Amino acid sequence: MAKLKITQIKSKISEKQYQRDTLRSLGLRRIGAVTVREDNSQNRGYVKTVAHLVKVEEVD
Repeated sequence: MAKLKITQIKSKISEKQYQRDTLRSLGLRRIGAVTVREDNSQNRGYVKTVAHLVKVEEVD
């Protein structure tokens, strides 16, 4: 199964609480933090919620 490499590129300061919670659920705590997650509908939904704060790449 494919994986998603998710990198936080912007600060969560001044974002809504649910967006901060979503970043924490993805395992992102600071700018430049990277996490690799499975490519499934749940993680795609998380990424869609905070798309303006993260960069997403597909990796194998």
